[in-house]
Amino acid sequence: MLPLKDNVPTRRFPILTVALIVANAAVWIFYQHAGGHGLQASIHDGGYQPCEVVGECRQIGGPWFENVFTSMFMHGSWEHILGNMLFLWIFGNNVEDTFGRPRFLVFYFLSGIAATATQTVVTLGFAPESAGRIANIGASGAIAGVLGAYIFLFPGGRVLTWMLPIFFFELPAFLYLGIWFVFQLVTGGYSFTHPEAGGGVAYFAHIGGFAFGFLTVKLFSAGRPPRVRTAY
Repeated sequence: MLPLKDNVPTRRFPILTVALIVANAAVWIFYQHAGGHGLQASIHDGGYQPCEVVGECRQIGGPWFENVFTSMFMHGSWEHILGNMLFLWIFGNNVEDTFGRPRFLVFYFLSGIAATATQTVVTLGFAPESAGRIANIGASGAIAGVLGAYIFLFPGGRVLTWMLPIFFFELPAFLYLGIWFVFQLVTGGYSFTHPEAGGGVAYFAHIGGFAFGFLTVKLFSAGRPPRVRTAY
């Protein structure tokens, strides 16, 4: 199920949400592709390896504490980046509007850190040793924090949803994002018993980011959220 738009208005242009989308797109197009590095080399340079934190593997890019941030702007495919940026645009603009720009930017990166920390604990503590050497990349952990904040702020918002091949319908935000979160929990648990060869989606980063966003939203709220429209 893909979200296409919501019915929550914004009071001002979401400049930071747009800036984050532009930054991610620029890294993907001009560094990971046109920059001459190549996709795999760029992932090795900017990706985050959990095993580096405990010294169980050699450093292949920058220091792990730098790659926590650089990895938030790296992606592995067009599908990966387009999906992430779609979610960031639909749900990020309203969270930015509520938090205010400085708070939103801090919140976004802290969500990414929380997501990375959660995935690191799970990977090092419970996954096979080889999993710690798989580079973690993508903005989805930080974006999951945005989703956690959104479901708290706008549970009554409605999300226009596209279900392949041609079905369009509205879902309450709490239901759409609730389904998304349950899917992360179920699939994350399944990945323990049926791991993907070569790695896969960092479901526990999504869970950690979402939980951080939901639990800390009141610390970042600068005012009341905008009123939800009754129609698009």
